[in-house]
Amino acid sequence: MPLSRSLPTSLRRWAAPLAAAAAGAALIAGAATAAPATDAPPAPPNHAAPVATSAAGDWVGTWSTAVARPQNGQALAGFTDTTLRQRMHVSVGGSQVRLRLTNVYGTQPLVVGAATLALPGAGPGDVDAATVSAVTFSGDAGVTIPAGAELVSDPVALRIADDSDVLVSLYVPGPTGPATYHSAAHSTGWVATGDQATAPSGSSFPQTTTSFWFLDGLDVRGATSGAVVFLGDSITDGSGSTRDANHRWPDYLADRMLQQPRPHRFGILNAGIGGNRLLLHANSPGQGDNALARFDRDVLTQTGAGTVVVFEGVNDIQQPNSQYDPEKLIAAYEQIIQRAHDQGMRAVGATIGPFQGWGTWTPEREAVRAAVNEWIRESGAFDAVIDFDAVLRDPDEPLRMRAEYDSGDHLHPGDAGYAAMADAVDLGVLSPRRR
Repeated sequence: MPLSRSLPTSLRRWAAPLAAAAAGAALIAGAATAAPATDAPPAPPNHAAPVATSAAGDWVGTWSTAVARPQNGQALAGFTDTTLRQRMHVSVGGSQVRLRLTNVYGTQPLVVGAATLALPGAGPGDVDAATVSAVTFSGDAGVTIPAGAELVSDPVALRIADDSDVLVSLYVPGPTGPATYHSAAHSTGWVATGDQATAPSGSSFPQTTTSFWFLDGLDVRGATSGAVVFLGDSITDGSGSTRDANHRWPDYLADRMLQQPRPHRFGILNAGIGGNRLLLHANSPGQGDNALARFDRDVLTQTGAGTVVVFEGVNDIQQPNSQYDPEKLIAAYEQIIQRAHDQGMRAVGATIGPFQGWGTWTPEREAVRAAVNEWIRESGAFDAVIDFDAVLRDPDEPLRMRAEYDSGDHLHPGDAGYAAMADAVDLGVLSPRRR
């Protein structure tokens, strides 16, 4: 089936196109060749385990989250005189970092009075006081982010290791108005009254949060030469995984990726949102704008990204206002592929997993899933295919998920299912080389 016309796409915000390659092996075929990276000059002394570096000027995304429109609760109320301490679990390390903040759904300018980055301390919410580093924007300790905007910080000399945590503390004097957020972080954050951005102890933060607030991402320098974006719904977001354990399937994939030689590594950027859909905005607060609407922001402008993995569609099929025409879902995939290709990115498609036993499953909806999966596998429209349906389905009841992979709701995998998904991906098909 020919690709549809592309829609206009935005310019990249911060990163020049970067070339890279990857190699690996598992169930899914689609190889890429490897390209060597160059060594960077020694980085300034800092506080974490040493990491190897690539080209000195390269910035690569190592962590990201996708944000949603605030519609109720704390997100709609916002914050006043509050410090938010949040944990970012990075994929690849580097010699310097840049923090990306967002007010994309704000209704007024967002004032950030102070921001710090630090490595974790001994206890929950603690930071290593020796690593606390002020984050500046054009040299200033505070910044005002216009409504609808995103900003990137100045470089911060904080050396971070692969597969490690970085804590960001944001003081917002407020009132902020509606707060741009990611609803289900599957990670614990901490909340304090007043400016506690440099406080070393988690005891200064008497409250907790399970959302990400005002965060867009974290970039590293001297890490790798590319990044891969995972565009998805709750299964990519990590629903059903153990909180604070970093057991989303992209996290497990990062563990495998880091076993490769450094020239074959890449940043892993999670753009999954629970409840997200390809064609319609989600039904519930926090579930995000449709994938076509958020594609430019969450994929095309990610720092150093050369490949997008598309794993969406089940919510279009199973949520209210269900899509019963597979051709409309196929047309959305075609748009995503074309828009990625127009920007020189590779597009990898993932089949939709089984969900018989979930409350909204019907034979009619199953027929849509089957038709979409056949197109993903057979059309050749994607640059490569990851067959998660084949990984997750029960061989005796192929419309259902294997019991050992099921979180219990028959739609979302648990930790074992996410690990199996990650193990099934040929790392070679994720090569973030530019087309």
